Amino acid sequence: MSTVRPQPPSKTWSTVWLIVTAAVVVVAVWLVDANWARLLGLPGAVGNYAVLMGSGVFQNPFAEPWNEYWALATSRMLESVQMAWIGTLIGAALSLPLGFLAARTISPPGVVFVVRQILNAIRALPEVVLAIVLIMPIFGLGPLTGALALGIGSIGTLGKLTAEAIEATDPGPVEAAIASGAGPLQRIRWAIVPQALPEILAFWLYRFEVNIRASAVLGVIGAGGIGSLLSQLFNRREWAQIGVTLVVIIVVTIIVDSISGAARKRLIEGSDVRTSRRERREQAEAIV
Repeated sequence: MSTVRPQPPSKTWSTVWLIVTAAVVVVAVWLVDANWARLLGLPGAVGNYAVLMGSGVFQNPFAEPWNEYWALATSRMLESVQMAWIGTLIGAALSLPLGFLAARTISPPGVVFVVRQILNAIRALPEVVLAIVLIMPIFGLGPLTGALALGIGSIGTLGKLTAEAIEATDPGPVEAAIASGAGPLQRIRWAIVPQALPEILAFWLYRFEVNIRASAVLGVIGAGGIGSLLSQLFNRREWAQIGVTLVVIIVVTIIVDSISGAARKRLIEGSDVRTSRRERREQAEAIV
């Protein structure tokens, strides 16, 4: 038996690519022409803004004018949540049929290609562009513009995810439905929808979370919600009220994300998970 160790693979090309990548990064940093010296003062600036915004957060929220600040921020944040909810409903309602048309396991190849390109085009346009170019000239400024922009923007993503959820369904129930003489609509209703619907609903809830964050950006251009309030406060440099508004945004977002996450988990895992866990625990206790 030979005891000669094999030669290790050459590292020449990996070294060359590492050097090239490092050179590209160095050139990019040089060409960006940023004032890197200001990074030294960044911690102090962040601390200064934190103190300015904290001066409003740690005031008595029931005393004037702080109670008005908290009430205004909460009402605008709820307006953003309403915009996100309506936009999600619009996107869900319109994306569901498009998702079935874009699924390769259901629709003909020509229909799939056309519908998928439409969904790709919608996903390529940010909600801000949709609001400014398409919706704002018709409906003007306000929460309706924001909700419609979020709804149209949601169609592309939800339609694609819906199509993928349909394509990932188990073909067994479909084959059983065909064997029993079910038609195309009956196969979709009784064999595909029950499998894909929990995952589709989970996608809708996740998109609702995304739309809440996107509504804040739309508000900056006058589409209503918490973003409009933040834009006004930043223009007036009212740091104390900005701090109150940011706290409201964080708290409401955490609450919505927690509720939505729990609902998505329940939809995906099903109600049998908790029951099976309880049964296993009871069996273990009986053994002990």
